[in-house]
Amino acid sequence: MLQSRSGAILGSMSEHEHGHPHEHEDEHPREAGRPGLASRVRHLARPHSHEPSDRVDPAMEGSAAGMRVLWISLAVLGATALVQAVITVASGSVALLGDTLHNAADALTAVPLGIAFLAARRPASRRYTYGYGRAEDLAGVLIVAVIAASAVLAAVEAISRLLHPRPVSGLIAVAAAALLGFASNELVARYRIRAGRAIGSAALVADGLHARADGFASLAVLLAAGGAALGWTWADSLVGLLITAAILAVLRQAAREIYRRLMDAVDPALVDAAEAALRDTPGVLGTGAVRLRWIGHRLRAECEVLVDAGASAVAAHQVAASAEHHLLHALPHLAGATVHADPQPAAGADHHALLAAHR
Repeated sequence: MLQSRSGAILGSMSEHEHGHPHEHEDEHPREAGRPGLASRVRHLARPHSHEPSDRVDPAMEGSAAGMRVLWISLAVLGATALVQAVITVASGSVALLGDTLHNAADALTAVPLGIAFLAARRPASRRYTYGYGRAEDLAGVLIVAVIAASAVLAAVEAISRLLHPRPVSGLIAVAAAALLGFASNELVARYRIRAGRAIGSAALVADGLHARADGFASLAVLLAAGGAALGWTWADSLVGLLITAAILAVLRQAAREIYRRLMDAVDPALVDAAEAALRDTPGVLGTGAVRLRWIGHRLRAECEVLVDAGASAVAAHQVAASAEHHLLHALPHLAGATVHADPQPAAGADHHALLAAHR
């Protein structure tokens, strides 16, 4: 679509569909080995992002096998949390309560992902012209509230038990639940890592390593059960507080991601990559404003490029189209871009001032 901005803009390229896909798997997917003890400890203190845009890469999104692995593994963890919840009620172990809430909170982070894919199937309308990707953010707000409530519940129970110690009953069942949590996370980890490497999905491999690290929270419950068996009444409460801290770390990161998403924040590295792709386009003499925003787990871009002031409208249009093509290849999650071609200002002129004057 050709536009003009009071004669200052020579041409622009609005979003359009191409006849070939612009999402490519990394030809050399990252090899992720077994994490060391130090990396596992760091993970428990600062878990990786649960943001859907980080968890779904082109290989996963385009692979029915990848999505099937994701949902099956989440079902396994959800079932594990349910069994742990039953044993928690029977035993009164606050450490097991914390691990149960941790596994449940982890499973809940898949809800925005599911909503995003379901909402993305609905076509844009005249009221929702960008589609329904923002439904993911609404679900994210709800999940942050649920994770916050679970952290408060775990903390209150752990502190109360620390101040008023009570023996934990059914220690064998508590230990079995801890082993179940570890085994489920390890099983899911192996499943995700193997499938991720098979389809070239770095996101799925990372999710598998995440599940492996989470298994150590369940092993901490096993230590609490052992301490209680030795008569250390404080052991269960202490482990409960430690797992509560892990839930708070998940809450902090989830809340930060949701806040950034609602504020249309993006990783500055994405902006750098977009600017580099634009500058590498033949005919582009420089870049102006580059704006990116997430809608669901897809990116949209609005960019300005500088072209030769003597170029014809058709030539400027072709440069803008080529720049948009480069963008779609450079940013894997990019769904579409609008690129405006502006004339390069004369030497010494302020480009931004000229644009403001023409607007």
